[in-house]
Amino acid sequence: MAADKLNRLRDILCGYESCLVAYSGGVDSVLLAHVAHEVLGDRMLAVLADSPSLPRRELAEAREIAESHGFPLRIVHTREFANPDYTDNPVNRCYYCKHELFTRLEPVALEGGFAVLAYGENASDIGDHRPGAEAAKQFAVRAPLKEAGLAKRDIRALSTALGLSTADKPQMPCLSSRIPYGQAVTLEKLAMIEQAEGVLRDAGFREVRVRHHEQPGGALARLELGQAEMERFVAEEMMSAVTPQIREAGFTEVTLDTKGYRRGSLNEGVPEASLARG
Repeated sequence: MAADKLNRLRDILCGYESCLVAYSGGVDSVLLAHVAHEVLGDRMLAVLADSPSLPRRELAEAREIAESHGFPLRIVHTREFANPDYTDNPVNRCYYCKHELFTRLEPVALEGGFAVLAYGENASDIGDHRPGAEAAKQFAVRAPLKEAGLAKRDIRALSTALGLSTADKPQMPCLSSRIPYGQAVTLEKLAMIEQAEGVLRDAGFREVRVRHHEQPGGALARLELGQAEMERFVAEEMMSAVTPQIREAGFTEVTLDTKGYRRGSLNEGVPEASLARG
């Protein structure tokens, strides 16, 4: 079935004639860029948005992936941090991020003569809280993975079959997603989060989040780890090893979320009506 959806994706992309792909180096956008390049050749371009919310490791890895798979890549710099609607961190923060992204990509597409703007939304995202999809609609950005009926499990299976290095890559949303809604997004907080997550990655953990919580007297780092990695963290008593290093990043307190990483934990405790408005 996944193979049929891949053929459907190829047909969709072929129908675009030319395409600019919003690229992040994640599992979805890598598959999309790879197949678009396979189908369209030099009539496609992957464009990566660089900003303080993108970890430097992710930027370097995204570049390496594009180079290793041979599709063209351009990097643009976005300025969402100049927009207080973004830095105030409302529940629809992602809308302002994607609006800025597509504002930057649209002239690149026009200048390069690319007929279609596309991004990596997939069939698994249907029904999820995704305010960025509203910005995509406003700019008429296409979602070929979703149009082809490709869910996340299909994308990972096809990435494996096509030999893409991202087949088992954990999801990696922007650093701003580590800050609870309503607490301001600042460059200082993002630097703290990036440094703290680097400590965990250097220790060999792959699916990690360091949530930044403001509290009297300083900032709390709440660590989330994938369920499979939680056992190792506890068994090896890693908390005592990583806490001093995470405090060096600027946190005054470090705690482990015993529920582990789960998608959408940022939305926990937020009324559904607020998410719907977002």
